[in-house]
Amino acid sequence: MPLPPLLIALMGPTASGKTALAIELAEALDLAVLSVDSRQLYRGMSIGTAKPSAQQRARVRHELLDLRDPDQPINLQEFCAVARAAIAAEHRRRGVALLVGGSGLYLRALTQGLEPPAVPPQPALRAQLQQLGQPFCHQLLAQADPLSAGRIAAADAVRTQRALEVIYATGRPHTAQPRACPPPWRLLELGLNPPDLRERISRRSQQLYSDGLVEETRQLISRYGAGLPLLATIGYGEARSLLATELTEAEAIALTSRRTLQYAKRQRTWFRRQHQPLWLEGDDPLLQALPAVQRVLG
Repeated sequence: MPLPPLLIALMGPTASGKTALAIELAEALDLAVLSVDSRQLYRGMSIGTAKPSAQQRARVRHELLDLRDPDQPINLQEFCAVARAAIAAEHRRRGVALLVGGSGLYLRALTQGLEPPAVPPQPALRAQLQQLGQPFCHQLLAQADPLSAGRIAAADAVRTQRALEVIYATGRPHTAQPRACPPPWRLLELGLNPPDLRERISRRSQQLYSDGLVEETRQLISRYGAGLPLLATIGYGEARSLLATELTEAEAIALTSRRTLQYAKRQRTWFRRQHQPLWLEGDDPLLQALPAVQRVLG
């Protein structure tokens, strides 16, 4: 009897080097890179999300990028449907699929077979929640679903609104929804957690602004308005404040770096608690990753 197909999941905090390693793995194994990043899903948000460059995307095929415009949020159920189709296509083609990303809940849903609630977006409710303001909405969530509120950053309007949508539509918190149906794949989890992550984040934050984050934010505001929920996320929020002359560029860069580091700490905690990756150490993680893959493939 043939072995089930293999799913490789490369995970790690932001700025840990996932993109570069993913491209090397994909080239070595003739795979596509299936991105699992909750912000790289959106068109027009390339610099602030550190989306793979045109040159990187020319080296290997990337999927699950640029799925929607930023004013058309994609929920977890919708993403999982698209991602599972991409995984199935790679399994048919190669028997192996490569997931890469730092969005913990999205990765867990795919690797452990979580079944997100089938609740469509509710524009009228979202408009009301936006009028109430994110601090008040997060307090509402903390009262209705403390577990979800503890996992969602206080400034994350997109995930806060989605969690409240689920509660209003189903009468049950997101954390009380039906759980998992493990997928029929073999799973190899690989993790990156470099010791110099703080320095990497500092360099990444400065590079975002050098690469044009402020102009990208200006274009997003011009097209979608300053109240676009995704503009409250790391990098874009500080660039928006810079454009409004509420921060200097130096202050914006420092705040972006600080918020990114806080997010990376939450990511590391998530991966340690929710996954069991082989942590890749040393200066050349590919030297550890490829033998691990070959052992699983037999």
